Amino acid sequence: MAPALEAQVQQEEQSLPHNNNFYNTLNDATHRSKVTVIGSGNWGSVASKLIASNTLRLPSFHDEVRMWVYEETLPSGEKLTDVINRTNENVKYLPGIKLGQNVVADPDLENAGMEVKMEGPCMISTLISQQLGINCSVLMGANIANEIAVEKFSEATVGYRNNKEVAERWVQLFYTPYFIVTAAQDVEGVELCGTLKNVVAIAAGFVDGLEMGNNTKAAIMRLGLREMKAFSKLLFPSVKDSTFFESCGVADLITTCLGGRNRKVAEAYARNGGKRSFDELEAEMLQGQKLQGVSTASEVYEVLSHRGWLELFPLFSTVHEICSGLLPPSAIVEYSEKLPRSF
Repeated sequence: MAPALEAQVQQEEQSLPHNNNFYNTLNDATHRSKVTVIGSGNWGSVASKLIASNTLRLPSFHDEVRMWVYEETLPSGEKLTDVINRTNENVKYLPGIKLGQNVVADPDLENAGMEVKMEGPCMISTLISQQLGINCSVLMGANIANEIAVEKFSEATVGYRNNKEVAERWVQLFYTPYFIVTAAQDVEGVELCGTLKNVVAIAAGFVDGLEMGNNTKAAIMRLGLREMKAFSKLLFPSVKDSTFFESCGVADLITTCLGGRNRKVAEAYARNGGKRSFDELEAEMLQGQKLQGVSTASEVYEVLSHRGWLELFPLFSTVHEICSGLLPPSAIVEYSEKLPRSF
């Protein structure tokens, strides 16, 4: 998975909104491009490590990689950016991993949010393209940050629109022998896979918390993938079936449902019978990191309700209703009785 990452390739430094993917401005290939990673959680830090190892050897990029850091004061009283720049390590979100001497932590960046409309989501890649007039690509995949940090083999998918050369430059920037990156001409499909899989991971966590077993979890994952595909294609008919078989699709879904933070917190929620809120569990268990699945489920539910699609997506609907306290966690396996025959 690739949350909390944006990377902007540019010739001159400029601010970029803080969201959960990466975006790019690509200039003439004859110029050296600068790279900025926007986000410094565990994945943002891993991305900086990957990119920094490549900018040192690729003549088309400046050596220095700037990483935007949401400034925090550590228990020692030091600023997080100061510690990162002194130790070359994100001691809070990726301790024990050297980022590369050419990574510079920088807290100076304006924040923005993302517009979500009832009639459908405003894709972050589209929002960035429209607001800044730049070419945007998206990186998603089955890649838990802590595993990549210690250089275990992983894969990812770059989603691009029309320019294959742009996509290949992103592949070149991220690719290492242990981090294999491929390109897919389907920005919306890649981005939606990376977003919607978190809702399914919440459902998988409920199953784990209730100790329902692997058969049930596998069924939930399969049904979740089906709803991911159907929801994506209803909103964006251009989404390709093949995208769901890339790393950003089924592989990321499997990884997130087995080991992601959404699954972990949802398991705790179910074990507590829904009596402890997700906000409370998030604060206790994630040490500053954020869940994506609960808020995404709420946003998806709003779209489904507005369009009259709730009955078409019983898993997505049920996840939100459990998260909001309308149903008990055990309802996650009862929703299938509502599944319409035509779905």
